[in-house]
Amino acid sequence: MTHPAKPTIRTTCPYCGVGCGVLASTDGQGGLSVRGDPDHPANLGRLCVKGSALGETVGHGGRLLAPLIGGRAATWDEALDLVARRFAQTIARHGPDSIAFYVSGQMLTEDYYVANKLMKGFIGSGNIDTNSRLCMASSVAGHRRAFGSDTVPGLYEDLELADTVVLVGSNLAWCHPVLYQRLAAAKEKRPGLRVVVIDPRRTATCDIADLHLRPAPGSDAALFNLLLSELSRRSIICRDDIDNLEDALTAANAVSPQATGLAHSQLRQFYDLWCGSEKVVTVYSQGINQSDSGTDKVNAILNCHLASGRIGRPGMGPFSVTGQPNAMGGREVGGLANMLACHLDIENPDHRRAVRDFWGAPGMAERPGLKAVDMFHAVEQGRIKALWVICTNPAASMPDADRVARAIAGCDFVVVSETAAQTDTSRLAHVLLPATGWGEKDGTVTNSERRISRQRRLMPPAGQARDDWRILAEVGRRMGWPDAFAWSGPAQVFAEHAALSGIAGGLGSDFDISAHADISTTDYDRLEPFLWPQGAGKQGGRFFGDGRFHTPSGRGRLVTVTPRDPQPLNQDYPFRLNTGRIRDQWHTMTRTGLSPRLSRHLAEPFLELHPLDAARLGLTPAALAEVESPQGRAILRVLVTERVAQGHPFAPIHWTGETAPAGRIGALLPPLTDPVSGQPALKSAPVAIRPFVAAWHGYAVSTRPVQPRCEYWARATLDRGEQVELASSRKPVDWLAEGREMFGLDIAPLVVSDPRQGILRLAYVADGRLQAALFVSREPVALSRAHLSSALGADCGPEVLAGRPGADKPDEGAIICACFGVGANTILRAIASQRLVSLEDLGTALRAGTNCGSCRPELRALMAAAQLSGSETDEVAEPPRLCVGAD
Repeated sequence: MTHPAKPTIRTTCPYCGVGCGVLASTDGQGGLSVRGDPDHPANLGRLCVKGSALGETVGHGGRLLAPLIGGRAATWDEALDLVARRFAQTIARHGPDSIAFYVSGQMLTEDYYVANKLMKGFIGSGNIDTNSRLCMASSVAGHRRAFGSDTVPGLYEDLELADTVVLVGSNLAWCHPVLYQRLAAAKEKRPGLRVVVIDPRRTATCDIADLHLRPAPGSDAALFNLLLSELSRRSIICRDDIDNLEDALTAANAVSPQATGLAHSQLRQFYDLWCGSEKVVTVYSQGINQSDSGTDKVNAILNCHLASGRIGRPGMGPFSVTGQPNAMGGREVGGLANMLACHLDIENPDHRRAVRDFWGAPGMAERPGLKAVDMFHAVEQGRIKALWVICTNPAASMPDADRVARAIAGCDFVVVSETAAQTDTSRLAHVLLPATGWGEKDGTVTNSERRISRQRRLMPPAGQARDDWRILAEVGRRMGWPDAFAWSGPAQVFAEHAALSGIAGGLGSDFDISAHADISTTDYDRLEPFLWPQGAGKQGGRFFGDGRFHTPSGRGRLVTVTPRDPQPLNQDYPFRLNTGRIRDQWHTMTRTGLSPRLSRHLAEPFLELHPLDAARLGLTPAALAEVESPQGRAILRVLVTERVAQGHPFAPIHWTGETAPAGRIGALLPPLTDPVSGQPALKSAPVAIRPFVAAWHGYAVSTRPVQPRCEYWARATLDRGEQVELASSRKPVDWLAEGREMFGLDIAPLVVSDPRQGILRLAYVADGRLQAALFVSREPVALSRAHLSSALGADCGPEVLAGRPGADKPDEGAIICACFGVGANTILRAIASQRLVSLEDLGTALRAGTNCGSCRPELRALMAAAQLSGSETDEVAEPPRLCVGAD
């Protein structure tokens, strides 16, 4: 079905918390072109490779298109009536705390607001929590302890105005690429700007670092306690507007420098840079938050800024960068189990009364609900009888994910609202509700600097999909509260949220956007990005530079921090596993996994392993490793690298039951949480590592979905189909039968077989075009993956079984620059033949690195390797592709 093409529409990217503005144009044929919005204050026209590839992710393939009850198609009325009836029956029999909502930082603020209102105000339970609990809950808790409110003090431009920027637990280059590019551009313009990276791993962000500190994992609180002591020794303390300084200093002075694992000279360099720069910004992210002592780590950082007075003024302050597009909006509406709407406190009876009266709520929750890990434990124990999961995949992303999946499978009644038809969690649902995705819905999101922007509808919903706020409101109406959920559009929801924020502002909340309380639908449609607050008392800007805080005393509050070591290792589990994100994928890949371009960089789950660890374990590059913890098991491709410290491997989080069932990292992670924030420790799991002994390795391409039947497989999207990496400890009895089942093709393949070498190659050709191919060997399959993927669906003959292009078709090699599809071999040839000596030369010649810039560290490494060799590097057949850094 075609629709008229639309003019360019201003909207917002649905990925990380930078909140980049996007200019989007539909072509009326289901296609979409995107580019960065030069007028949006967050990105000023820049987009990362994920944002640039949004047009490849908006098709209907794999979408949930209609409601399902027990796997059968149902009408919306039938599904909504069932949900409302089962919830009402559960409340009547077991009370409101027998219901739980688990929601997402990818929901729009309007969706979040309605979910929170329904649960806390009308069902009457605090049991609504969000996957943001896994991302920034420790930052929220730290802010509230130090400032009396969950307030981000500064702005993005502070990174450009600072003299020193410290990045701790943040691989900004890959996880917030546009913000990284703003910092890199500022440093290039003003070389005196100093950048310090604090990370046990050497990541892509280190490309612009003047100083890279690799402290002992988990020692962040010790490091910033030492900094606080140094600030005191150098008399850089502002005592006028802070509380608890003496106790915080006593704890800080008790820390030994040896706790950090850093040399005295390194500590001295760090102290000199931080203490010597009044304009200093400390950016932190998941490396701080995702810890069982994450809140203390946050407060150790905040202590230094509060004690020195370096907060809330241009170019200075702590800065938490969030991982999701609307984690901040979720915090604003009270989407966390321990918060009320508009940054009000659920424990405060005056706050509860104000919200109850505004909503006309019949059964306001009177206490915090269950946080994410505790929520799923309650599901497992049968205390939660009905669960609604919205826009997230806890059966893959939660720690102890296999146990979580079993808990959901055993729950009496499970509702899942999703865009994707198949996820680890949706397979466990009794009722599946199709939700609109990015480009199909209208609403607002808040980025990491408190800037509220519009996401706008670009195209009609897929199938029968509906907006999340509308689905929730329908259930609220059917449960007996029609007037409270009677909005006709998202503008009315936003206006109500803004009106409530005015009441919150009157109670002392930092969050007040009541200037928009009377917004019309027309004005909402035209709404420009703005910083909160926007109320009678304050408009935009920074917080706390005036020395006024939201604590009872009105002063900033230092927190006494006693550093704690991570969970101890033992002889059974002697490695500490770090986890995080990679450059071109996001979360569990329900969107990015649809893009062929984004699948070409790192196409399968992997394990970064130090060379000494690899040698001791008998693991070689591109081999497969079996990783085991007390919670579960995974199989991962080995990348041997000194980027990680000995004993501290790294694995990315993105793969699921749909893309690599054996690569689900959540299955390895313990349900260990921070005692204050409830955020789980996702970067310090004790694990054992051993070789996965494979009888064969395989690589397959197909124009149709592949159906693997082996212990390890990893699926990735291609332009004309998909590729799958394969391995198993058992050989099939009949390879031809195996190929037939794998590809669903009843045609005789072209065959090359050498049983003595363990080599088998099958190519399925119909009407002269390649439909599928399977390459099998005893070792990881080395061939040109770029060549095979381009041959798929194209004219071919027996020559395709060579697995590499002919001499007249140079192999581009593994993709380095995903924005422009530039491969490693293409880059190496250009460096040699054109005598390129700089990244600027390379950009001019190939465009590589000239868009989002995320690949520039890899380009620099390739250029250095080529220059070191002094001649053109020989092209080689490509093994399973792995390369640099992640968060």
